[in-house]
Formats: sequence, C-alpha cells, structure tokens
Amino acid sequence: MIEKLHALKERFEELSAQIADIAVIADQEEWRKKVKERAALEPVMEAFDRYLACEKAIAEAKELLSDPEMKEMAQEELAEKKELLAKLEQELKILLLPKDPDDDKNVILEIRAGTGGEEAALFGADLMRMYMRYAERHKMKVEIMNINETELGGIKEADLSISGTDVYAKLKYESGVHRVQRVPETEAQGRIQTSAATVVVLPEVEDVNVEINPADLKIDTFRASGAGGQHVNKTESAIRITHIPTGIVVQCMDERSQLKNKEKAMRALKTRLYDHYRSQQDEKLTAARRSMVGTGDRSERIRTYNFPQSRVTDHRIGLTLYKLDAFLDGDLDEMIEALSVAARTAQLEAME
Repeated sequence: MIEKLHALKERFEELSAQIADIAVIADQEEWRKKVKERAALEPVMEAFDRYLACEKAIAEAKELLSDPEMKEMAQEELAEKKELLAKLEQELKILLLPKDPDDDKNVILEIRAGTGGEEAALFGADLMRMYMRYAERHKMKVEIMNINETELGGIKEADLSISGTDVYAKLKYESGVHRVQRVPETEAQGRIQTSAATVVVLPEVEDVNVEINPADLKIDTFRASGAGGQHVNKTESAIRITHIPTGIVVQCMDERSQLKNKEKAMRALKTRLYDHYRSQQDEKLTAARRSMVGTGDRSERIRTYNFPQSRVTDHRIGLTLYKLDAFLDGDLDEMIEALSVAARTAQLEAME
C-alpha cells in the first residue's frame, strides 16, 4: 500500500505542476481533466502526508528512548503516535478503495407515496422539499420532471433531475422505503399514524450508455394537469413514453414545450433502462443493493421519521439524530457521511 501511495504522490505533484503550465491551461478540456484527477487525489495525499508526519514523529520518539530524562515523555509520545498511525493506515485503506464509477453522475430521484393514503402523499411532499433544500445547500440544480399532486398539497409521485458535483455519491444511499410516524392533519382524534413513501435514486446516464430502438417506444401526448384536475396549460405538451420490451413508463410535464418535455422524458427513460439492464447483468450490483447500506430495494424500510420524538433513525446503520426539523429542511450531511463511511468500511471488510 505504501509503495502505491508514493506512486500516487508523484502523480499528484506532476498534476500540480501541469495545471499551472500555460501550455496545458490553453487546452481547457485537457486542463479540466487534470484538475479533476488532482482533486480526486487530494484527500488521499492529505491523509498520506499526515501518515508520513506520524511515522517521522515515531522515529524521533524512538531516538529519545535512550535518554533517561526524556524516556518517559518519549514512551507516552510513542504510544500516542502508534495509535494514530494505525487509524491513519485504516483511513488510507478506505480512501484507496475502488471508486463507484457512477459517483460523479447526476441523478434521477423518484418519490412515490406508499401506504397511508393522503398522509403518505403529504409525507412524499415533505421528502421532495427535503431533497430540494439539500440540493440548494450544496449548490445543485433541481428540475421537476414529473409531479402528480393531491388537493391537500401532497404528491402521489414526483420525479426530480438533480445535477451538480458528485450528486450520485451523495444521494445513492437514499433509495428505499422512508417511514413517517406522526399525527396527520386529517386525524381528528390525535392518533399517531404510520405512513410510508418510496425513494429511488438512479445515476443519470449519457447517450453512449444505452441504445434505444425507436420502434420499441410508444409516445403519447396529453395535457399537464395539477391538483383537482386544473390544467397547468391548455396544449398537449406533456409527454408519456412507454418502452414496450420492458414496460417501463416515464412522463414529463414540467415544460410548456412538448419538445423539451420529450427530451427530459428520454433522459429519464435512458436512466431507468440503464438501471434495469445493469441490475439484470451485474451480480455484484445486486449483492451490493442487498448489503447493509448499498440498497436500491424499493421494499426495504431504511429510515423512520418520528415527529413526536423529533427523531430520524436510519435502520441500516442504527444511527438516530434528534433534529428532525433541521433534517427535513435539508440538513442531511451527518447522516449521508455516516452512511458513506459504513459502506466503505463494509467494502473494506469484504476485501480482507
């Protein structure tokens, strides 16, 4: 591992010199590639520098052991630095794990109301707002591709396109069943009800990843309508595309232009087809989706939002946070980081 880290350090220093070179800067596409590669190496190099500094401190402490006056202090320093070195070695192992090739992709995030009727739809709307606020905090762009609202402001279903930096890396652990426990606005007797909504996060794919035969598509146009049947527009600009071989259906009604809605719907279809075929062909992916945190199973309950106790619990890693209001306002970072660490640790244990 140390040999590999020294080689990566040489590459990091080489990239640092190249991105400052006027000749490289002139080729913006090449320059961006090198900047991206260097940025990916930076966390590893920072940890490796701490590791090397710790090794140096251990060597210096060992030299002081022969000095009677400094021996006790050197022993304490040695014990402390050895413990730190072991932690840094573990951190480096995790940082060197193979990266998910989809991590830097944008995503299609789907929300579907589950059991619980209108209360489930209202919870679905809460989840949609939560992810939109999270995206806003991280300077991500959100497009609502499709939404089916209820009269009380809930959503039966919604499809969001979220773009930015490493979006899939941040949101991929959100797939699964989200459960809410609270007194519904529609409950007159104050009884707590349990409802659920399903979230699916798919990496958005480029044209090269999926080939679609136009003959396999059934394309319908219709008028976009809001809650209670009110028409958002009076032209048939909304698009529904059915992929006949798989039965996958997507629709988009966000734009007033039929052409733009068709373009967005095709993006969503390619993403879902990519996920469909990848799930069929890649046994490793299937196994990962059944693991503790790498889930894509729509039937698995992953998280509970308990309003009376103001807590949110992720059942995959056993983490409970008592800040439900902040969480629903998009403050997901602590939970997402904990899920990411747990996934990397599980991956490391599987390789050992």
